[in-house]
Amino acid sequence: MSEATTQSENNTNGIKIPVLEREELILKKRSYNWITERICGVVENRQPFLWWILFIPSAMIALVGVVGGLTYLVSTGVGVWGNTNRVMWGWPIVNFVFWIGIGHAGTLISAILFLTRQNWRTSINRAAEAMTIFAVMCAGIFPAFHVGRVWMAWFLAPIPNSNAIWQNFKSPLLWDVFAVSTYFTVSLIFWFLGMVPDLATIRDRCKPGIRKFMYGIFSLGWRGGNRQWSHYEMAYLLLAALSTPLVLSVHSVVSFDFATSVVPGWHTTIFPPYFVAGAIFGGFAMVLTIMIPCSFYLRLARHDHDEAHR
Repeated sequence: MSEATTQSENNTNGIKIPVLEREELILKKRSYNWITERICGVVENRQPFLWWILFIPSAMIALVGVVGGLTYLVSTGVGVWGNTNRVMWGWPIVNFVFWIGIGHAGTLISAILFLTRQNWRTSINRAAEAMTIFAVMCAGIFPAFHVGRVWMAWFLAPIPNSNAIWQNFKSPLLWDVFAVSTYFTVSLIFWFLGMVPDLATIRDRCKPGIRKFMYGIFSLGWRGGNRQWSHYEMAYLLLAALSTPLVLSVHSVVSFDFATSVVPGWHTTIFPPYFVAGAIFGGFAMVLTIMIPCSFYLRLARHDHDEAHR
């Protein structure tokens, strides 16, 4: 029997029953003040030189790749993406499904772990939810630009227009507009609501100025009272319960881009569960891809991990 087990006496028959001790989530008996100082320091302190070495090339690549690439696409035509009269999606469908799959899993991970009361979710839920927001924003680029005349993309919205053109509600592209916009709205509220107490903590630590003013606006007057916590937990629970089935339904709608076509091999009913399963695996992989380097770069787990495994 390992050292992590203890023996408890059974007063009835005198048999010793091994009882496993629960492993501590926070090592070395850290206080809440230590945790607050450690986490807030990531935002408040100056970033090291390594951060700028990684950030500046990434920003330049994003500027050239996104702004320059989309400019070239609009000026040349969607044929550069492989779209033709016979190929209606081509390259944009690949990127759309990739980003949507990653984005859907982020909120799903956070919501399910909250509903099952897993306390360790607090170490990854912010990154998973933020990943969802930015992934869905990236995914929204491709349906809008693949139509060719991106300045006409607003015709996808069911609103009156001067040409008296009504939307084709039989088209999966229109289903994507409703599904992705609904999911983005719910995920954004879920992400922001979870940050309200954290924003209030940073607001109280800021010096008077523009930063304190902006944090004060976004913290919505949070003071941490019992009444506020009660309403907060109920609202967060409702959003988590809403987000879980929404993820399943939205990614099923995304799979209809393939399943409702007449292309051999695509016209099948297996696509909705297949897409949902793929999104879960892809989302978990992306969370690990983001969090593992960040935990070492920000030194959030290195010292406790090393000392615990000596």
